[in-house]
Amino acid sequence: MNTLKNALETDKFIITAEAGPPKGTDVQEMLHSTSLLKEKVDAVNVTDNQSSVMRLGSLGASKLILEHGLDPIYQLTCRDRNRLAIQSDLLSAHVLGIRNVLALTGDHTQAGDHKQAKPVFDIESVQLLQVISTLNRGMDMNGNLLKGKTEFTMGATVTPEADPIEPQILKFEKKVKAGAQFFQTQAVYDTKKMEEFMETARHFPVKIIGGILLLKSAKMARFLNKFVPGIRVPDELINELEKSEKPLETGIQIAARQINEFRSICDGVHVMAIGMEDKVPLILEKAGI
Repeated sequence: MNTLKNALETDKFIITAEAGPPKGTDVQEMLHSTSLLKEKVDAVNVTDNQSSVMRLGSLGASKLILEHGLDPIYQLTCRDRNRLAIQSDLLSAHVLGIRNVLALTGDHTQAGDHKQAKPVFDIESVQLLQVISTLNRGMDMNGNLLKGKTEFTMGATVTPEADPIEPQILKFEKKVKAGAQFFQTQAVYDTKKMEEFMETARHFPVKIIGGILLLKSAKMARFLNKFVPGIRVPDELINELEKSEKPLETGIQIAARQINEFRSICDGVHVMAIGMEDKVPLILEKAGI
């Protein structure tokens, strides 16, 4: 089985993809889509109530994906849990065999389908990385000794196209100091922006995995520009999608093109298909992977 840890320890171009757990208990589609990625990716991110929409939990879904022969990256947000629950879930993840964690603050509940839910945010993503580092050293966040420590590879996120970029760089540095070993970026469509970010990132001992988000239509691209901070789809890509008779196929070609542009810039790519995970193998194939 390919693993993220092995990929991070080599110079290979890292490939990760994203799996969204179902809104319900029928996991067949999720497991079918991820099974298509075997031997094609190094690990699969399992989202945690992505965009604050209630779904099957990322811990249980990560375990299922591990049992089906893929290395899961357990995404953990601070939105829904206090520090007791976060540490308890991390210990549970470890004993279930999960070894990668992506630390996230999480979207506010107002963004999702349970707007009346109380957000927790007892800690945020930098503190979550510190908690994971502490568990890896055999202690809880209050300094109490554990009966058996964790061995997590820790990841975080960064947004290279944020405007202004300075706050992102400051938080990036804090996350590195807190123990992050790899970063998966927000979707980036401007190669020059990624190159500029990498000029800073290269000074730190971490791997940068560039975000590739499949564009399904010009309408989707405009939605991203209007409602998702840190993402900017250039007009030329929107025009390319708008003129296409088969916009999804064009989006797949754009994603494959971006993967090849990133090969010489960053350490890997993270492919996000959002509901079309079965298209990820085709994207990789068209990119020559």
